[in-house]
Amino acid sequence: MTYTPPPGRVDWVDYAKGFCIVMVVMMHSTLGVEAAAGREGFMHWLVAFAKPFRMPDFFLISGLFLARVIDRDWRTYLDRKVFHFAYFYLLWSAIEFAVKAPHFAAEIGWAGVLKLYALSFIEPLGILWFIYLLPLFAVVTKAARNFPPAAIWLLAAALETARIATGWTVIDEFAARFVYFYTGCLFAPRVFALAALVQARPALAGLGLAAWSVLEGFAVFGGYSELPLVSLALGLAGACAVVSLAALLAKVRLCDPLRFCGQNSIVIYLSFFLPMAATRVLLLRSGLIGDIGVVSLIVTTAGVLGALALWWATRGTRLDFLWVRPARFRLAPAQPVLQPAE
Repeated sequence: MTYTPPPGRVDWVDYAKGFCIVMVVMMHSTLGVEAAAGREGFMHWLVAFAKPFRMPDFFLISGLFLARVIDRDWRTYLDRKVFHFAYFYLLWSAIEFAVKAPHFAAEIGWAGVLKLYALSFIEPLGILWFIYLLPLFAVVTKAARNFPPAAIWLLAAALETARIATGWTVIDEFAARFVYFYTGCLFAPRVFALAALVQARPALAGLGLAAWSVLEGFAVFGGYSELPLVSLALGLAGACAVVSLAALLAKVRLCDPLRFCGQNSIVIYLSFFLPMAATRVLLLRSGLIGDIGVVSLIVTTAGVLGALALWWATRGTRLDFLWVRPARFRLAPAQPVLQPAE
């Protein structure tokens, strides 16, 4: 882990993060619409296609830049990789819980609501499990840095293959996802080399992506994607495919809005549930659009753009704390530039 990624933002990384955050919003939007409507739309197939690599790629990208801080003292490291995400988890889980509390109260009563909120400190609430796990991954990786990397990777791969299902999100998702985060950290030089190779040989990369998409579709729609070892292979291959696609987009400077989403992925991740849920309720109750796939697409777009609009409207105001961790919640001085991994 002595490799140091290039300084500053990396354009293809932002494209990859943008692609992943849009896929995450699409998944929650589509499944939410379909559950409420009681039927599926065309977006269901795209969500299913992306399932094997949607979160693996997000975690792999998150691990790419760990080498920048892993050698720092524990105080600085905990501030950058634990307190940073803990702050946003505690803040936004409270916001999300407040929004959903009346619905919960109608089902389990207000006493049950308080118990459920207390449980959210050990059982992540809703979509926020991703930023709950990132600090755990970072601490485990730093704590295990003196152990043989190959042994750690094999253990992580074995956990993914074991299909652990305790019913507790932290345990189950840690076992299923840590291998991708650690792969990003351990193989960062090769991931950056892959992106450079793709940009040097775009035609060959395009053929590779086409072949991958066929194999991905065969595995997903043929019912093989959840098999042991197959899911691990699909996760790693899909992550490489997203890296390759992002590198191509960065080379030709296409889809700059996607890059912008990647640069502000945490903004979208934290708050997309608000415009997403509001748009879903409005469209389904109004009945203006009968096609569930179109409704899902609109709700996805509203989730992404709505989150960015909320952030834009509060920039430079007293509500900045929603997106920027205040100095009083820091263990170490603030970084001059936000790192791509964050």
